[in-house]
Formats: sequence, C-alpha cells, structure tokens
Amino acid sequence: MSDKTLVSSLSSLRRGEGRGFTFVGTDRQERYFGYDALEIEAHRRAAFFAAHGLGKADRVALIIPEPHEFVLSFLGASVAGVVPVPIYPRASFKNLEGYVDTLAHIILTSGAKVALCMSGNLEVVQKVAERTKAAGHELRVLDVTKAFEGEAPSFNAPGITPDDLCFLQFTSGSTSKPKGVMVRHRNLVANASAFLGPHGLDRRDEDKGVSWLPLFHDMGLIGFVLGTLVCDIPVVLLPTEQFARSPGLWLQTITKHRGTITYAPNFAYQLVTKRVKDRQLAELDLSTLRIAGSGAEPIRARTLQAFADRFAPCGFKDTAFLPSYGMAEATLAITFHPHGTKMRVDRVDLHAMKDGDATPSDADDALEIIGCGITFPEHDVKVIDEDGNTLGERKVGHVLAKGPSITDGYFENEEATAGAWQDGWLHTGDLGYFADGHLYICGRIKDLIIIRGANHYPQDIEWSVAEIEGVRRGNVFAFSVMRDGTEELVIAAEGAPADQDRLRTEIGRQVQREFGLNPVHIAICPLGTLPKTSSGKAQRRKAALLFQAGELKEHPPTQNSSDSK
Repeated sequence: MSDKTLVSSLSSLRRGEGRGFTFVGTDRQERYFGYDALEIEAHRRAAFFAAHGLGKADRVALIIPEPHEFVLSFLGASVAGVVPVPIYPRASFKNLEGYVDTLAHIILTSGAKVALCMSGNLEVVQKVAERTKAAGHELRVLDVTKAFEGEAPSFNAPGITPDDLCFLQFTSGSTSKPKGVMVRHRNLVANASAFLGPHGLDRRDEDKGVSWLPLFHDMGLIGFVLGTLVCDIPVVLLPTEQFARSPGLWLQTITKHRGTITYAPNFAYQLVTKRVKDRQLAELDLSTLRIAGSGAEPIRARTLQAFADRFAPCGFKDTAFLPSYGMAEATLAITFHPHGTKMRVDRVDLHAMKDGDATPSDADDALEIIGCGITFPEHDVKVIDEDGNTLGERKVGHVLAKGPSITDGYFENEEATAGAWQDGWLHTGDLGYFADGHLYICGRIKDLIIIRGANHYPQDIEWSVAEIEGVRRGNVFAFSVMRDGTEELVIAAEGAPADQDRLRTEIGRQVQREFGLNPVHIAICPLGTLPKTSSGKAQRRKAALLFQAGELKEHPPTQNSSDSK
C-alpha cells in the first residue's frame, strides 16, 4: 500500500509558473495561490488550529461559502491532523429552522468542537451552537477571516498516515438524517489515482480544471480540490452561487483559462444551453476542453447532445463528454466512460424493463439510458439479484462495488454501516445492468415504483412530463403511495397557478400514453417548493411523506379543478 497522503501530496507538488489554484471570489476578483503558497498557508493555519485547541483526529466544521477560505482552511486542518467536516453554507434562509436542525445534527454526530464560517452566515451558525449546547455539546464558532490573523504560533505538525481520517463527507440525505462517510487518506489517494489516471481522465501536464461545483459536495471537493492536489492538476474555482446567477460565466472561465477538464450534473448542461445567448457564442472558445464530465444525478443523452450542438461553433467536441457513476461511500468515482470516445446510449424496451430485462429496442417509446463506463484497476463492480446471485448481461439488479476507494462506513453509525457494507462489498442502493462491459444505471432502489408487479423508474416518467410546456424543468417528481393496499402513482410538478388545470390534464394524458399508468393524483406546486437535497437531488421519499401527511404545497384549486387526492 502507498504511504501517500493528502499532506504528503501537497508538499511534493511541482512548483512553477501556473502550478497552483486560481480562486474566483464572490466579488469576481481572481486570487492565485501557487502550490508553494498553498502549502505555506496550510501550515500557518495548522498552527492556529492547534492554538484554538484542536488536536489530531478532532473535527472542525467548515461552513464557508468563499472558495479560497474553504480550501485553505481544509488544507490547514489536514496538516494539523484535524478532520474537516464540510457543510452546506446556505445561500438563502428559507426553512431556516430545518437548516439549523440539519447543521446541529451534523455537528452533534461528528462531534466537531469548532465551526468556521463567515460574517454572512455567522448569525445562523451561532443559532446552531445554541442548539448543540442545549444537547450538551459545546461548539465554538469562529469567523474564518479573523481566526488566522497575525503571526502564527509555534507548531509541530503531527505525522499523518494513510489510515488516518482525511475528512467526513456527510451525505445529503433524503428522509433520513445525513450520515458521515469516513474518507481516509488511503481512500482519497486510491480514488484520485484511479479517476485521474490512465483508466480515468488520463491526467496530462497541460491540464487545467475549471469548476463551480460546491465544495461541500464530493464531486466538487474531491474532483477539483483534493484529487487534483494528489495528482498535480492546476484548477480554477468559481463560487457556486456565481454559476447559479450567471451560468455563462462557467464557459467564459473555461475560455479565459483554456480549461481542459470540467464537470457538472445533467441540469447544468441544460441550463447553460438555454441561458447563453447567440451573440455570446462568438466570445467562447471551448476547443481546449477535452473532458466534459457529467455525474451526481441521472444523465440524459438528449441534454448532452443539445449542449454539443449548441456549442459546436465554439469548438466543443462531443467526444469530450464523460458520463460517470460514483457516490460518497466510494470516496467519489466508481465507473468512468472511456475518455475521448463517443457516449454510449442504450435504447431499451420499455415493457421489458418493467420485468428487469434491458432488451435493446428501436421502438419510438424505447427508453434511452446512458452508459456510465467501466470500473478501475484494483476495483470491482457487480450486479446482483434479491438473493445475492450475480446477474448476467442486460439483467437489472442491485449494484455493488469493491476496492481500495471504498470507505469503511459511516462515522459513529454501526447500524447504517452494517446495512450498506457487507462481505467487503458496498451495496450502493442503485439499480443497474451491464451491457458489453459497460455499466448502465437505472435509478435508486428505494425510488423504484412497482405498480401491478411492473417496475417503473421515476426519472423516465419525470423526463417525459418535463417536456410539457409550463412544467419547470428538473422539478418533476414521480413517486408511489399505498392506497387500500395498492401502490399508486403520484406526480408532483412545479408550474404556474394559471396553468394548473391544463397541466393536470396534459400530464395525465402523457403518463397514460407513454407508460400505461393513471396517476392517482397530480400535484401542481409553486416554484421552488418541491424538496431537494443540498446538492440539488430530488427527495422523492420526502415528497411522498409530505403528500401523505397533506403537507405537500400545491396551488389552491380553481373552480375548474378536480381534486383526485
């Protein structure tokens, strides 16, 4: 086993012009830190962590929206042997009470002694400290812009080993409380070496990453900070909220810095395709982009193809697309599409899929499922049935993963760990199948809709409904509820109140026509009310619970509305 760690990787990075991180602040000003400056500041902050009473293996919560402050504090904690706990720095304060509850749960579960934040969210983090104090846990809240001021005190860095905890990655959760995945230095090094190595992105000396992905989430944190430090790739980091306000800034930054690697969920490719104006295309140069990865949520082939068509005049090549599959419990990546090759889109028979068979089809109603590629050397993936038997080609089952990237479990949660890690295999909770050696993901086991013995994958229904004019893209949930002992389909979609009658009619017709299903209820909800995780994933189970409790927010019915609830 390699003795490499994040800390040893930081000290061994090649120095030189352009070798470092460029942080674009919330003020759009760029701050450049060469690798030498990163290391110096990391050691300086490590000394302050010790002075603040944090020792090796103690946890510190990072609730920091500014990228450079987050990264420098994370690295400082790592040098000090302190375990960072990245937490979502909420941009708005809707459902503030729920946010405080979640933060308090993470603080109490992780046992973090200190929370670092900024002036903009200091008040809400102090509310969290009050909540944890009532539960018997003292949390010290520090403003990151003041916590490291002045001359650093004397400090002797502890030895860091591959088996030491690198950080706790809390899952975003659906109906359950977030769980802290224990990522050790050896897991990080193994995964970064795999997904940035020859069988992954195939790292090159001229590579430069560009990312706006949130740093509290594994794809942004590991993919564009920790992994790139392990494998020596300079990066430009944008604040997530800047992308949300101005999606075109992502592509402008790739153009300006001649980025070669970027990554985003499916929705981001759709958003930027829609938002970038024709007149802006002439200002973009995407010819340097050799990797345009996609993951973290179901990937839709037509979304990526629309992006490729839109930005082909800017030099974008569709062979840059790299669909992938991963999860926090596997550190990050599990499978990658072979780089530099065309996407694999599998068209399968809709009716056969209900029985768990991914039968190829050219029919008009065939489902399109995008290939997520193959696994890495020293890692393994298999698909099993309910009895644990390994399934053959094109048989849908439970996806399991194994290898040095797979973490040990959830922090201080033996029950959840025992449920997901069995006999050396991680039970991912996802459904998928293999075809020609490539993995195809169908959806989450817990979200599968089974009606009259047939399997239905919610994202297929959701994508179909999203095509209807007036439905807010990415904000359609399909889930099932029990009625008189029978599983029934419910559709919840965000739309304008004036459109609700038409939308109910058109949604009902489309779902019946394409899937042969009659929803027991179609909820038209105000914009921004359907529940999502902090990383933007649909919380279908939570929506189902809200619906069953009569708490799902819907537009008040008009006189023409018929309530089927």
